[in-house]
Amino acid sequence: MAQSTLPLVIVNPKSAGGSTMDGWSGIASDLRAHFGAYNVAFTKAAGDGVTLAKRACESGRTFIIACGGDGTINEVANGILQSGKDVELGLMPSGTGGDFRRTLDIPQSPREAARALREGKTKRIDVGRVTFQSRDDETISRYFLNVSSFGLAASIIERVKSTKTLDWLPLGGVRGRASFALSTLQEVVGVDFMTVKVKIDDGDEKPLNTINFCVANARYFGGGMKIAPDAKINDGFLDVVNIGDIRTAKIILNAYTLYAGTHLDLKEVKSTLAKRIEVAPAMKDVEIHLETDGELPGKLPAIFEIVPGALRVRVPYTK
Repeated sequence: MAQSTLPLVIVNPKSAGGSTMDGWSGIASDLRAHFGAYNVAFTKAAGDGVTLAKRACESGRTFIIACGGDGTINEVANGILQSGKDVELGLMPSGTGGDFRRTLDIPQSPREAARALREGKTKRIDVGRVTFQSRDDETISRYFLNVSSFGLAASIIERVKSTKTLDWLPLGGVRGRASFALSTLQEVVGVDFMTVKVKIDDGDEKPLNTINFCVANARYFGGGMKIAPDAKINDGFLDVVNIGDIRTAKIILNAYTLYAGTHLDLKEVKSTLAKRIEVAPAMKDVEIHLETDGELPGKLPAIFEIVPGALRVRVPYTK
């Protein structure tokens, strides 16, 4: 079999706090035994997943597997979509968040995930595309599979990525969830709303107060928070969820509702379906950072759009 026709596994060795590299020999063995032959490429820096995936698509690969967390999956998906080739994406979960894995019911166990890759079926899904400003004020676009948001979630992710507070905890999901929980509490204390200008589809531009504004293609973000419980990845719409002016104590008391997906019952939370959302700061001198699938690529103003049926993904046969 020619090398270019084999599936390519793109591995982020730094995912899950570095435990992906530590456990790669076991993951590789499970892939060989329960999936079959493949080639492998390791990322070395942020953005490598995009470059490797795009290059693989252009060289004739038809199946690319992302091994890592949601950030790795996002990069590989962006590489596939940027190539313009109709290449299938597979998942070998090995990260701390696993939000896209949850959406597709991909097993966490490497052995079971490998079986799902071999025995699964192809499903065509929507993706979101956000056009925004980079930190250097350049206008760029990026695809997202889960959620793109701004407000509290972006601030929490920024704190998680910059803190070393929880390095004493075990590597993997426990540390990831604990980091997110601690950073959430730190950011929530004294939180205040921001005001933005929002235009949804063909509607009028309106001012909006928000603690957290989410544009969701899938249901989960933040390591298991069901932020958009009604979202479907093949309905041709983005789910817009706005958490409005809500007090600190109420956020803390109702934090569990984000994991249960019942926060939409709170009067401060509003949701709607849309195909295009334009958002800008109400005050021009205010900088509002944006997060996309757990990464922090830039800031508002931004335009969010749905791209229906843009990506083929391997899912378990029962999904």
